[in-house]
Amino acid sequence: MRGTGGPPYRGTGYGYTAPESGGLLAMAAAWAAGFVVLAVTSYLQVTYVYETLGSTERLESFGGRLLVIHLPNAVCVALGAWASSRAHREPFRDLPVRHAFAVFTVPVLAQVLNIVIRWERVSLEGVLMSCAVVVAGAVTGYAVDRIREGER
Repeated sequence: MRGTGGPPYRGTGYGYTAPESGGLLAMAAAWAAGFVVLAVTSYLQVTYVYETLGSTERLESFGGRLLVIHLPNAVCVALGAWASSRAHREPFRDLPVRHAFAVFTVPVLAQVLNIVIRWERVSLEGVLMSCAVVVAGAVTGYAVDRIREGER
């Protein structure tokens, strides 16, 4: 309890400084940014890529589904994870577990929501590919943020 005369932060005796309050709000802001970016990019992907290129003949082959559905979804997930990562503010982004939770929550919840909404039409290939897309996109977004963070 900083500034109230309460007990000190448990790490102060070991040279650690007290983290600022508001960790939940920082995480909620990261999630909000990730969800907004994911929603906007997914809308653009469905509107422009899928509607334009998603013919029945093209979606019959695995390669066609990969190019029209899965790769654009990976880009959307990567952008959403990257936005979550960038919105997660200091000093909380320096804590690896909290930062990873802030970044990877958006893609995981989006995947769960996608499976729940489309449960009647789910195929094994669809679930496996969408899970692979979420993992690849989320890790890519996180890695891009960490690379950019290292350049500073």
